[in-house]
Amino acid sequence: MKTTQFWYPLPERLIAQHPAERRGTEKMMVLHRDTGVLEHRHIADIVEYITEKDLLVVNDTKVFPARLIGEWPDTHGAVEVLLVSPAPVDGEMPSESLPEAALKGGGTIEWNCIVGSGRKCREGQVAKFGPNGELTATLVRPLTGIGSWRIAFSSGRPMSELLDEFGRTPVPPYVKREGTDAEEKADRERYQTIYAKHVGSVAAPTAGLHFTPEIFAALDAKGVRRVAVTLHVGPGTFRPVKAENIEDHVMDYEAFTVPPETADAINECRARGGRIFCVGSTTVRTLETVAAAVDGKGGRLVEPGSGASNIFIYPPYKFKVCDCMLTNFHLPQSTLLMMVSALAGRERMLCAYAMAVRAEYKFFSYGDCMLIV
Repeated sequence: MKTTQFWYPLPERLIAQHPAERRGTEKMMVLHRDTGVLEHRHIADIVEYITEKDLLVVNDTKVFPARLIGEWPDTHGAVEVLLVSPAPVDGEMPSESLPEAALKGGGTIEWNCIVGSGRKCREGQVAKFGPNGELTATLVRPLTGIGSWRIAFSSGRPMSELLDEFGRTPVPPYVKREGTDAEEKADRERYQTIYAKHVGSVAAPTAGLHFTPEIFAALDAKGVRRVAVTLHVGPGTFRPVKAENIEDHVMDYEAFTVPPETADAINECRARGGRIFCVGSTTVRTLETVAAAVDGKGGRLVEPGSGASNIFIYPPYKFKVCDCMLTNFHLPQSTLLMMVSALAGRERMLCAYAMAVRAEYKFFSYGDCMLIV
């Protein structure tokens, strides 16, 4: 298929620059795959669509303040660095090395990063971050990808402490910020799910941003079970598809974990005829990855485990685990739009997006959502 087949017109005014005033009040379009019927509801109404036989699966990754703004001491020019993942050691897949442990350490540690600077970067170049230049970054070597570098960070304190003090929340590039403390405070709270647990993402699993304790309480009262996977979201989620044919696009690797209790719950749900409701594309990719690895061995749909996945889901794709999906509205010609098109059909999805534009839904990370059932 051609990448251009996934383009749609979107007025810039519909790109959400801030979250809803109150979490859990966002609009939710419901798309029924069997009939093509569309409903205009709100996220709290999701309780009506999930039964006690079904299972809700979320991604409990936690976004960390991975964006650093500093200077080159030799020129006092500005430099910006986005921490992506700890540098893998020998034998590891890219992104398989987990950030949580790396952030707790001090001394010197290498990370794979994306660098933004007005000057040409070179090996051995040094940058300083923090009010007193407490964090030193030395460019080790360039990596594949525009602006990508292996960087050695040095400090006497753990990276987690330093990032909490002067790191910035890595909101997407289409969310414009002035760099104020008020904006940062708001983003630290709202660009994070209420169930975030395992530190490691530089982009939020945004479909989960809509849930509130009240919505979960209503699902609990109905007898709906909830389990989690962990997939640490990288900047590749925003990387545009530049290939003419979508089959030629290659996804970045991202680290994931499927706990035993989650695998057991999924297998039990499918055995009793329930549906697997996946919250977000990251949950879908995790479960479809482990299902592809298991391939129905021993009658089980998924098995627990950890690894790194670069699965790319696009039409035509036969989903093995995901039955229903909560998702936000995605960028034109993006891998995320291709995934939901695989689940609901390209033409039907583009028609739904056209309706969302007419109905003034808000798009992308801080926008409204869609439930595909």
